[in-house]
Amino acid sequence: MGDTLEFNDIYQEVKGSWNDGRLRFSKQNVVYKSSKTGKVDSIAATDLSLAQWRRVCLGHGIKLGTSTGHVYKYDGFRDTDFEKISEFFKANYKVELTEKDMCVKGWNWGTAKFSGPLLSFDINDNTAFEIPLSNVSQCATGKNEVTLEFHQNDDTEVSLMEVRFYVPPSQADERQDPVEAFAQNVLSKADVIQATGDAVCIFKELQCLTPRGRYDIRIYPTFLHLHGKTFDYKIPYTTVLRLFLLPHKDQRQMFFVISLDPPIKQGQTRYHFLILLFSKEEDINLTLNMSEEDVERRFEGKLSKNMSGSLYEMVSRVMKALVNRKITVPGNFQGHSGAQCITCSYKASSGLLYPLERGFIYVHKPPVHLRFEEISCVNFARGTTTTRSFDFEIETKQGNQYTFSSIEREEYGKLFDFVNAKKLNIKNRGFKEKKGMKGNIDEYSDSDEDQHDAYLERMKAEGKIREEGNDSDESDGGSDESFNPGEEDDDIAEEYDSNATASDSSEEGNESEDESAKKKKAKKAKVVKEKKERKPRKEKKQKDTGGPKRPMSAYMLWLNNSRERIKSENPGISITEISKKAGEMWRQLSKAEKEEWETKAGEAKRQYDKAKKEYKESGGGSASSSKKESKKSGGKKDEKKRKSAGADKDRERGGGNDSFKSREFIETSEESSSDSDRKSKSKRKKKSDDEEEAAVSTPASSEEDSD
Repeated sequence: MGDTLEFNDIYQEVKGSWNDGRLRFSKQNVVYKSSKTGKVDSIAATDLSLAQWRRVCLGHGIKLGTSTGHVYKYDGFRDTDFEKISEFFKANYKVELTEKDMCVKGWNWGTAKFSGPLLSFDINDNTAFEIPLSNVSQCATGKNEVTLEFHQNDDTEVSLMEVRFYVPPSQADERQDPVEAFAQNVLSKADVIQATGDAVCIFKELQCLTPRGRYDIRIYPTFLHLHGKTFDYKIPYTTVLRLFLLPHKDQRQMFFVISLDPPIKQGQTRYHFLILLFSKEEDINLTLNMSEEDVERRFEGKLSKNMSGSLYEMVSRVMKALVNRKITVPGNFQGHSGAQCITCSYKASSGLLYPLERGFIYVHKPPVHLRFEEISCVNFARGTTTTRSFDFEIETKQGNQYTFSSIEREEYGKLFDFVNAKKLNIKNRGFKEKKGMKGNIDEYSDSDEDQHDAYLERMKAEGKIREEGNDSDESDGGSDESFNPGEEDDDIAEEYDSNATASDSSEEGNESEDESAKKKKAKKAKVVKEKKERKPRKEKKQKDTGGPKRPMSAYMLWLNNSRERIKSENPGISITEISKKAGEMWRQLSKAEKEEWETKAGEAKRQYDKAKKEYKESGGGSASSSKKESKKSGGKKDEKKRKSAGADKDRERGGGNDSFKSREFIETSEESSSDSDRKSKSKRKKKSDDEEEAAVSTPASSEEDSD
C-alpha cells in the first residue's frame, strides 16, 4: 500500500447542498479540497479521535472527529473502498475505522445529544439524523418546545427552514427548565449573530462599490457590521473565504475585496463580494477598543492598540488578524502600460482584470474570481467590433464561459506569456497544432522562431517594392514627358472660340421669331461637345531584374542584425512591437555605435555604385529603355492625330453656323482678342436679350425692315 490514498468526486454537505471535491489520506494528515470554492480542510493525523464508516444517501460516508471537538463528514465512497481505507487507518493512524449503522425506522421519539458542533437525534443508540449547529440562524423557545431556524442556501432547490423539538418536563431537576437548557446548548454552538459588547474599532464613511454606497464598518470579535443609511449587513467571519488587496490602474486608489460564501442578501440580490475603494493618500490614526494585554493575548503581535498609516492598510491589517486568512495581492504580472491589471469589459460594464498567482479576478461589476484549478481552457479571440482589440475567453470545467472583451491589442503578448507560464490550456493554439493550419495564420497566433511568419514575409515584400520604386525614381530622372504649352493653348483656344460663337450668336436684335428659334437649336447643338480624348497613361517603368540590388541603410543593417536579440529579450512580442522597440533602441545608440553601421552602409553604397556603373557599361538596361522611348514617341504621334481630328470637327461645326452670323457679329468678332472687349460681352448679351423680347412684340412689318 502506498503512502497516500486519493479519492475524487467526494461530497461534503454545506448548508443543505452537496459540494464535490477531492479527499486525500496521507501519513501526516487528511486533506479535503472543495472544487466549488477551493477551500481546504486539513486534519492532522495526531488530532484524529473518531472515524466511522456509515451508509448514507450517496453510497457510503466517513465521519471524522478531532480532539478539538470539530466534526467532518465526507460522502460518496463505494462499498469496496472500506477495506482499503480501514487498512490504511490501521497502518498509519492511531484510530481504527469502525462501522456504524444509522436508524431508518422513521420514529420521531428519541434522545437529543449534543456532541461538539453537532446535535444528533438517536433512537435506540443509533443515529437517525444530525444537525450541524453552525447552520442554525435563530433559536426560539416556547412552552415545552424549541424551534430551530436555519441559514438558507441559494444553491439548493429545496431548503430546510426550521425544526421543532418537543421537550417534555423533567421531574429530576426542577431548578433548571429543560427547554432553556436545550436552547442554551444550541445557542452556544449556533451561528447566531449577537452584538454583545463594544466594537473593536469603527471605520467611518467607507466607500463601497458592492453593495453600493457609503457604510460605517464596525469590527466585532466574531462578525463584521456594515451600517449604511438604508441597509445594514452583519457578516460572520466564518463566511469569509478570501481577502484581496488590488491596486487600481491609476496608481492612486486601492481595491479591498472580501469574498463571501454564503453571500450577503438584499431582497433577491446576492453579493458574493464586498468591494471597498480607498484613496492611497488617505491616512488614519486607529485606536483599538481593547487593553494592550488583551490585544497582545488575542492577536499575538499581529495588531497593536495604537496604529497609524494609510486607511486601506489599516482596514486590511485588522481584517487579516480577525479573519485569520492571507491577503492575496497581484503577482509578477505587468501589462503593456506597466500596471498589474488589464482594462477590459465583461458583459455590459468596463472593469479591470487582475492576473493573480493562482487565478484571475475581475472588478467590479459583476465581480468574478476564477481559480486556475477550475479553468478548463482559455481562448484568445478576435475583437467583434475592431481589430485594435481582442477577447479573452475562459471556460471552466463546469462548462461556464466568461468572455472579457475589448482588451487592447498591445496587452496580448504579456497576457499570452502569463497564461503560458501558468501552463493553462490555450484552446486556439491547441487547435492550430492539431489541424496543422499553416495557411490560415491567426492574427493573434504566437510567432515562434521555427514557424513561418506570414506577416513578416509580407512586410519584407513591401520593403522590396519600396526599394524598387526608389531605384526607378533615381534612374528615371529625365524620362518624364515634358509639358507642351503649345498644345494646351490650342485646346484652350478651340474651347474659347466655340463658346464665343455660341454665346454671341444671340446678339442680333432685329431677327424674327423663326430665326431666334433656329438660333436656340444651334445653341443646344454647340453645348453638347464631343468628348475630349484622354491622354495616354504613363506606363510605369519595369524593374530591370538583371541590375544590382540597391544597398540597405545603416538602420536596416543594424535592425537585421539585432532582430533575433530583440525577440529573445521580449518573448511573444508582435511584429509591430519589434519595429517600435527597434526604433527606440536605435535612437538611444551613441554616435560611436551608429558610426559602425553608417560605415558599413557607406561601403555597401560604394559597391552598389561601382556595380551599377559596370552594369550600364556592359549594355544592361539599354534594350528596355529603347523600347519605352519608341512607345512614348508612338503615343505622342497618336495623341497629336487625335487632337488635329478634333480641331477639324470643331471647325466644321463652326462653319455650319455661318448662316446665323450677322454683320454686327462679324465686325465684333475681329476685335474679340482684346481683354476690354471680353468684359463688354456680358453687357451686349443682356442688351440682345432685351431686343429679342422687343422683337416678339413688334408688328410683321419689322421683318421687312430687318431683311
